[in-house]
Amino acid sequence: MTIVPTGTDTAADAPAGKGVGPLLRAWRERRRVSQLELALRADSSARHISFVETGRSRPSEEMVLRLAEHLDVPVRERNSLLLAAGYAPHYPETPLDDPALAALREGLERLIQGYEPFPALVVDATYTVVAANRGIAMLLDGVPESLLQPPLNAMRLTLHPDGLAPRIRNLGEWRGHLLAQMERQIALHRSEPLRALHEEVAAYPAPGTAGAGDAGDGGDEPAPPVPYFALPMRIEHDGRVLSFVSSISTFNTPMDVTVSELAIETFLPADPATAKYLHALGD
Repeated sequence: MTIVPTGTDTAADAPAGKGVGPLLRAWRERRRVSQLELALRADSSARHISFVETGRSRPSEEMVLRLAEHLDVPVRERNSLLLAAGYAPHYPETPLDDPALAALREGLERLIQGYEPFPALVVDATYTVVAANRGIAMLLDGVPESLLQPPLNAMRLTLHPDGLAPRIRNLGEWRGHLLAQMERQIALHRSEPLRALHEEVAAYPAPGTAGAGDAGDGGDEPAPPVPYFALPMRIEHDGRVLSFVSSISTFNTPMDVTVSELAIETFLPADPATAKYLHALGD
């Protein structure tokens, strides 16, 4: 599947116009770091950190970036901190279809295609699918066209009662895992679009409620006695139950907002039967 450019708005939801101090304090408290600990990390003093947070001192551009680095602030929000301090954004936000990212797009395509016949896809910060391989297309067999209209959303496709949810044999466990994953990201990124998506998919029928359609009676089907090493997604395909564990990769030290928000999710067969079946499909 060709990489599709998407627009993502994950700006912080902190009040605007109050300067950089309250924003930095909010990130420090979110990370549960004291002023003294942050000062030691950033080679500063607790007094200076206090002055910055209360607005008595204006931090330099270098100090803003240094504090953001030690507080593990997402790249997009680092730009917001700089703007609040009166500086220009440091990190560009290059559209995914820009020629400057051609090598990145080609590399992502090669990566997920090379993972076939196992499923793999690339998503942005709100789980919009920007690329997927034939393994993902196989899992989406039978999903209504109404859910396959671009832009595709991985969470919506997985949890919607007309999507993959009725075929996921351990929907209760997998749904709980996905919702918890989104909640952790909301706490990190403070993204309104992501919060809206979470509210939408969390409202879909859950296992044990009418319309859940999982395992025939709304409850999770007991898993076979296989020593899984991570929580699997057990999904039915063409009369067989396939088991996958997922792995998510992001870019190390990204210098662009768009790149920082991309994630590559790969699905590894969790048992020999699933691997054998997928290899047979690929032959």
